[in-house]
Amino acid sequence: MAEEVISLDHVKRTYVMGETEVYALRDVSFSITQGEFVTIMGPSGSGKSTCMNMIGCLDRPTGGIVKINGKETASMSEKELALLRNLTVGFVFQQYFLLPSMTVLENVMLPLRYAGIEKKERKVLAQEALEKVGLTDRMFHHPYELSGGQKQRVAIARATVTKPKIILADEPTGALDSETGKAVMRMFREINETGTTVVIVTHDPRVGASSNRCIQILDGLICSDKKQEAGEF
Repeated sequence: MAEEVISLDHVKRTYVMGETEVYALRDVSFSITQGEFVTIMGPSGSGKSTCMNMIGCLDRPTGGIVKINGKETASMSEKELALLRNLTVGFVFQQYFLLPSMTVLENVMLPLRYAGIEKKERKVLAQEALEKVGLTDRMFHHPYELSGGQKQRVAIARATVTKPKIILADEPTGALDSETGKAVMRMFREINETGTTVVIVTHDPRVGASSNRCIQILDGLICSDKKQEAGEF
């Protein structure tokens, strides 16, 4: 039986804004096993970004239980959450979040530094990750010298360099043209085929249809959770 790496059990998340209590998640339950390729889809304000924050250990639930790689996040310290994030989850964001003062190679090496890997090994592992995304010829460039698609490939290399169990992507094709978006989605498929769990948060139905399972969320509630035949982006 496949290992459960993500579990949300009757999760609620509320925010107090002045005198108003806003419900981002009302009662959300789902689990994801190792090796799944899942999209979490919904419009702006649906709660999908809050789900992403729970999976990425960036936030804690107001109620219910969140377990990532078997560990309950609500009771963990900030230091413990940071360690769990670094070792278990690789992030890919729509806006890339590459550090402009660093080269491509240095950006990819950064998570390994946080993981306590020695510099010589960091460099070797980062070079390997960049080779996998076809960017060895851009290692010593800076982010401002790259196209949007190249920046996203650097972000994917950075996310995968620590060999995390989970790749968590937030609207990864949102800033890309359709052909570049297709290439990026193929990369996520290839990553998933190595056994890595891939979770993509999106509002784009094309991205939603390209996974093997699509969880749809609306107004902080899951309205659909279906396994499907993955289509082309």
